[in-house]
Amino acid sequence: MKKILLAMLCVATLAGAFVVGCKRERPRNFFNVSYDPTRELYEDYNKMFAQHWLDKTGETIEVEKNNGGSGAQARAVKSGLEADVVTLALASDVDVVASAGLFAEGTTDPNSDSYWQKKFPNNSCPYTSTIVILVREGNPKNIKDWDDLARPDVKVVTPNPKTSGGARWNYLVLWGYELDRALADDGGLDALIAGKIDQAKVDAAQKQAYDFTEKVFMNAFQQGMQTGARGATDDFVKNGVGDAFLAWENEAILAKEFSGSSFEIVTPKLSIKAEPPVAIVDKVVDKKGTRDIAEEYLNYMYEPEAQELIAKRHYRPFNQEILAKYSDVFPETKLFSIDEVFGGWVKAQKEHFDDGGFFDKMQTKFANQQ
Repeated sequence: MKKILLAMLCVATLAGAFVVGCKRERPRNFFNVSYDPTRELYEDYNKMFAQHWLDKTGETIEVEKNNGGSGAQARAVKSGLEADVVTLALASDVDVVASAGLFAEGTTDPNSDSYWQKKFPNNSCPYTSTIVILVREGNPKNIKDWDDLARPDVKVVTPNPKTSGGARWNYLVLWGYELDRALADDGGLDALIAGKIDQAKVDAAQKQAYDFTEKVFMNAFQQGMQTGARGATDDFVKNGVGDAFLAWENEAILAKEFSGSSFEIVTPKLSIKAEPPVAIVDKVVDKKGTRDIAEEYLNYMYEPEAQELIAKRHYRPFNQEILAKYSDVFPETKLFSIDEVFGGWVKAQKEHFDDGGFFDKMQTKFANQQ
């Protein structure tokens, strides 16, 4: 009997060893934390990249994403949400992640050769976008340019600049437009960028730009503000809120595609060059052992097949040949940059969106009027 029990124990031990030895390891998990309107883009890109990685390395990986208001996403990563990469709406949100000590040493200094924005081409922006105005069929309020949004009869929809990166682009395009108009007799933004305008005139134009932006946001505060761009899109498109929606170009095109002729896109003659950057979260990938995936994930975004996908998802690709191929989707408009007009994101964030900044002053004025 003892011999039988011993034999059974040996078989069981061998069987257990076989199961352990043949146990299949779980695929490596890769996580991209992104901003609101990129839901469809990264749903498609993640599938494309997972197949690319399998073809290149023979390894199956799990690629996941998370979307939300860009500012809120940055704070979530800073607070512990373990993203391998962030693909956010603006550089200042990536700087929030960097401020948590999650980037490699030296990458947070803009003057350093290893600064995070120098890691990938085009300031780590594989695509760009701009801001347009989405209106209802027939354009009943006859909205043709940014100045129409300051009219008292126009209800404006935009997400909240305190939580949404897209909303900060919305705010800044209004400010830049009014600066251009206020300085038109002296050459507008072109002359401002070239440093050819007297400082006293610039100061007066800045005051005028503040007043104009405040007027538009007074029309927006009345509708309430969602934390992210997709929530604001739903308000305008699905819930019938407002007359004009300040939207990412890609979000406006998507809304029009899904709604047929219910909406029209107004592309102003002057807008802002929105540059959503991408970055590797060094401390996370080194902890998880996913740096190889992270580097390939972001590098592959610049490859022609990925750039084609980016264009099909209504973002302006970095590849100029592919951008030209989609010229019917992306109408020409004069674009100014954050660096040219606002001195970069660090300065713009501090002056306009930090606590006590210009936007807070606008909100306080609105609250006091209620």
